[in-house]
Amino acid sequence: MAIKHWMAGVALAAFAGLGAYVFWGGHSAAAPQSSFVLLDGSTRTTEDLKGKVTLVNFWATSCTTCVAEMPEIIKTYDKYKDKGYDTLAVAMSYDPPSYVVNFVQSRQLPFKVALDNTGAAAKAWGDIRITPTTYIVNKRGEIVKTYVGAPDFAELHKLIEKLLAEA
Repeated sequence: MAIKHWMAGVALAAFAGLGAYVFWGGHSAAAPQSSFVLLDGSTRTTEDLKGKVTLVNFWATSCTTCVAEMPEIIKTYDKYKDKGYDTLAVAMSYDPPSYVVNFVQSRQLPFKVALDNTGAAAKAWGDIRITPTTYIVNKRGEIVKTYVGAPDFAELHKLIEKLLAEA
């Protein structure tokens, strides 16, 4: 059974037993302006997301669902990276940087990973408190889908393919 809430014109459906919330609406919203400090010390901004379909994943090393979904996020990245797709994994502010670095190295994450040391990115993207929270951003820099909890990866792949086909 779906439970629906209306928040700022966006429907939120929580499907009992699936452990994921899916946000959708009739229109896309611009991704919030924010900066991300990557593990290599470089900075990316929301503007840098434009031109590619991007999965932005807020996660933590202490989150069992985050750890469990990471192999699928890697497979998704590997499948679409040469077609105009990117991934940005944003570690939550409470996650010790040394844990994040160890996780990235031991799991050989192939995509960009940011440390949200101040919590500013999580705040800008909707005051995120639950991990994983994942956003799908289209080539125009608009959020077209949000998942709280692990996404249905077959559905996610269909969405990515649709977005990649757009001009």
